[in-house]
Amino acid sequence: MKHIGFIGASGLMGHGMAKNLLAKGFQVSLTAHSKREPLQDLLAAGAKLAAHHADLAACDAVIICVTGTPQVEAALEGPQGLLSRARAGLVIVDASTSEPDSTRRLAARCQAMGMTLVDAPLARTPVEAEAGKLNTMVGASPEVFAQLEPMLQAYCENIFHVGETGSAHVIKLLNNFLAQAIATSAAEAFAVGAKAGVDVAQLVRVVSAGGVNSGIFQAMAKTLNGDYSGLKFELNNASKDLRYYVHLTESVKAPSMVGTSVHQSLVTACALGFGPELVPSLVKAQAQINQVKISEGS
Repeated sequence: MKHIGFIGASGLMGHGMAKNLLAKGFQVSLTAHSKREPLQDLLAAGAKLAAHHADLAACDAVIICVTGTPQVEAALEGPQGLLSRARAGLVIVDASTSEPDSTRRLAARCQAMGMTLVDAPLARTPVEAEAGKLNTMVGASPEVFAQLEPMLQAYCENIFHVGETGSAHVIKLLNNFLAQAIATSAAEAFAVGAKAGVDVAQLVRVVSAGGVNSGIFQAMAKTLNGDYSGLKFELNNASKDLRYYVHLTESVKAPSMVGTSVHQSLVTACALGFGPELVPSLVKAQAQINQVKISEGS
């Protein structure tokens, strides 16, 4: 695995991943989306620009790091997609947050063409992507995982082999459900506290000293001082991920009272116009819904 194709290098996560692959001595070929400016330093560092996704099929492996399932499906099955120039032995790594059912369907198509699809979604933020310290969970056979691990080590600090193809996207959706449940409940608690007339900063003091505390809660607590940058993840994407999670619960026929509520909280924030903002802006949405002032800027 020396020549790596990359789809999505202009994104915040993809840029850091591609940069670290180049820094660790991998040959990188990439495709450009609408934004080419973020690719300039990668090209200056030795990356090669391919005209179409299909051209990347000549690489040893191709990493796809895009918004979600529709974009992954287009990268594989669209005009000039990877499957239009299938090559036996090619390994395709979906580092996006995607729907497990689609992942398994695409994996079956790839297998029929002699290729292998692996799901390896990411955790942490663009800051860790640039530092080469992402977390990833990987769904692959033990043999394929061993083949990919040196490549994954170029941009990851922690690598978890969680099962066969599809398993990693399930784990990722569970992880994101837990994360957004904490974020949405914190925003709601702040709003209820403000409406009840207490100093919400005192809630933060109490939580910070006990078992309810977490990194995500602390990121939400920063909003009380007007800092909405603690979680660098767009509300639009968070809403999408929770939609995928609810689809997962439906597919396995598991009741999802909490997951559905978290999803609707995110949908509401997006409907109020906060979709392009970061997850901590859930506090702004709760302030607007409840007609209270919670923090600076809300």
